[in-house]
Amino acid sequence: MQIGIVGLTVGRMGGNIERRLMRGEHTCVVYDHNPQATEALAGEGATGAKDLGDLVAKLAAPRVVWLMLPAGKITEDTLDDLRKILGRDDVIIDGGNSFYKTISAARRSCASRAFITSMSARRVASGASREATA
Repeated sequence: MQIGIVGLTVGRMGGNIERRLMRGEHTCVVYDHNPQATEALAGEGATGAKDLGDLVAKLAAPRVVWLMLPAGKITEDTLDDLRKILGRDDVIIDGGNSFYKTISAARRSCASRAFITSMSARRVASGASREATA
């Protein structure tokens, strides 16, 4: 499986997830706002991306993008940016620590496009917070 991972440095969870996936013979395309984090994981066998558009371009459709970002503006802005460049059949896994009751306008606008909606559709909450309820 090919997967894109966004957010490699905060708590290092994104980088560690990438390493585990690569050990399981998955291919990863990685991006972080810190180019050194992206370059480090590219040196370990991942494909580095210079920005979100580059990450999406390097993934085969249907794309899977796993976000490992802290709660707040950075997550909301990233969701808004991805909404503009991903297709209907693409999947976003929100692995951050956002609280499910604080779903923003960016998330609601993604839901209307059907690629990031609910556990039963295209948005998957990984359980890093209380969001992983059915």
